[in-house]
Amino acid sequence: MRRRRLVLLGATGSIGESTLKVLRAHSDRLELVGIAAKSNFEKLAAIAREFSVPHIGLFDPEAHDRARDSGIFGPETILHRGIEGLQEMAALPDCDTVLVAVVGTHGLLPALEALERGKTLAVASKEILVLAGKFIMEAARRSGASILPVDSEHNAIFQCLEACEPSHIDKLILTASGGSFRDLPLERFADVTVEQALNHPNWDMGPKVTIDAATMANKGLEMIEARWLFGVQPSQVQAVIHPQSIAHSMVQFVDGSILAQLAPPDMTFAIQHCLLHPERAPGASEALDFSQAMQLDFRSPDLERYPCLVLARQAMEASGMAPGIFNAANEIAVEAFVARKIKFVEIATVIEKTLQSVDYTEPESLEAVLGYDQLARDKAAAVVREGF
Repeated sequence: MRRRRLVLLGATGSIGESTLKVLRAHSDRLELVGIAAKSNFEKLAAIAREFSVPHIGLFDPEAHDRARDSGIFGPETILHRGIEGLQEMAALPDCDTVLVAVVGTHGLLPALEALERGKTLAVASKEILVLAGKFIMEAARRSGASILPVDSEHNAIFQCLEACEPSHIDKLILTASGGSFRDLPLERFADVTVEQALNHPNWDMGPKVTIDAATMANKGLEMIEARWLFGVQPSQVQAVIHPQSIAHSMVQFVDGSILAQLAPPDMTFAIQHCLLHPERAPGASEALDFSQAMQLDFRSPDLERYPCLVLARQAMEASGMAPGIFNAANEIAVEAFVARKIKFVEIATVIEKTLQSVDYTEPESLEAVLGYDQLARDKAAAVVREGF
């Protein structure tokens, strides 16, 4: 049996590390032919040596040039530079699947390239569908390429919906841990520090995603992404707090029945499902043990605690460029919070003011999408500079 060949964009982050764990467990089924990161070429070199990877991409042009001049890669390695390099890697003829795990929107053009070439797209960067869901889904329809969701919530829904008629769906229920401050008294939110926000109770993730979990902006982005992936209306998508992060999401059907997908809070389960789909194999991590006592709790999110979730739903219902504006403003706000330019509670304020200042017009081209994205970033940055 020929091994499936994988290009991994975002190899040095938490999703990348979990993907490598799956590859080690299934080296007889999976082959890594390309890896990319923003700038950490030393870590890419170590991965390349372990997996004999011929194609290396660096999004940061300066990091690419330093890597090229360092001699850390052998003469047989092909280095790819910048966003064009990531697109080249997504189009490699000896690649079957492109896993996009790049934080933010930098994975958009490589994802479109993969789909246009008929590759299977495993998508972990939720911002791609939030920003340009219409164009991503159209590209997949044109080429007949598959899109497999890597986010644990969307992967759970995908598994629950296999062999299901769309008309049978009543609701998609995305579960959320509630982040670092799900039980913190509201009066203490004004004093939240960056270090506290980065201390997630369940998951080991990068800074941006961890802070998004604390504000629940990530769940808002996931609701928008779910709408595109599964072709449902905004009213059919909801989020619930589930502190244990074991039920990764649920589908409620029109007859009232609910299916859920359960696994430990470990991304290898969702990643392996995508990379081996439709096959199954022993997992790369330990499964749940129902011989041990276990508790599963669910509750509605406190919208006063999570104003970003409210703003995300408003953006999803407004449609057009509103979801992309929400995403761009959130990225700028999180960067400002990490840089200690704004308070944690002001992340939502930056998003709200940006949404109020940018038109929601439906984009007619990808160029228009990218233009609105940059405009929203500029507006959000101005809000941060000018204060509140």
